[in-house]
Amino acid sequence: MNNPLPDAQFFHTLADAADKTILAHYRQSLTIETKYKQDVRFDPVTQADRQAEHVIRDLIGQRYPEHAILGEEFGENDSQSLLKWVIDPIDGTRPFICGLPVWGSLIGLQQAQIARMGMMSQPFTQERFWADGEHSWTSGPMGHSQLLTRQNATLANAILHTTSPELYSLHPQVKFAELTQRVLMTRYGGECYAMAMLAAGRIDLCLELSLQPYDIVAFIPIIEQAGGVVTTLQGHRAEAGGQILASANRALHDAALAVLNGE
Repeated sequence: MNNPLPDAQFFHTLADAADKTILAHYRQSLTIETKYKQDVRFDPVTQADRQAEHVIRDLIGQRYPEHAILGEEFGENDSQSLLKWVIDPIDGTRPFICGLPVWGSLIGLQQAQIARMGMMSQPFTQERFWADGEHSWTSGPMGHSQLLTRQNATLANAILHTTSPELYSLHPQVKFAELTQRVLMTRYGGECYAMAMLAAGRIDLCLELSLQPYDIVAFIPIIEQAGGVVTTLQGHRAEAGGQILASANRALHDAALAVLNGE
């Protein structure tokens, strides 16, 4: 069955619509609700999340009515298409609520369960990061350029990022403290923006312990097509989420996995 990938410009069309919807709510009064998520006491959702996902879903439905869609706020449709859009309208709702610009809209596309294209849009900073199926790119106030990870990064000079250290006490088998002692430095709180900075060659390792598919599918092609590696801590494909490590290069990835798994 022929399932051609869409043009990358359609991702920009989706992001344009989501950007406009979300910015109308950013740093404004918000109605905040909470959802249940395993290992997370407070998982917020706002009207901006829901409205943006509606907008993205509607545009996909108009252009590609046969495609499958999975979104954080409204789940999965009943399509059996080999092409599936995986959407997180605001990845980083906590910093969004706080007014911190380290959130983004994530739009990923799987073909036969493999992530092939993806975009993160950060409309407040006017930046986008995307993978077109072959290469990864960024555009924004500093111009347009190809994304490339740091191929010479080693454990000794690597910058490690994780959003929060809170979950590591629940997963003592993950040797996070040992990894922090092996890298150059560790930073926290960058949310999805840190993944974009890994693709851009500014961060070398991103470790997260509880991702959903909509948190990671968009970033898999962005990072892979920039030269990086994304897997579970068991070394498997990461499209299903879980405990995920993204790395700037294969040698670094293997070395970090060995430390995290106590090998």
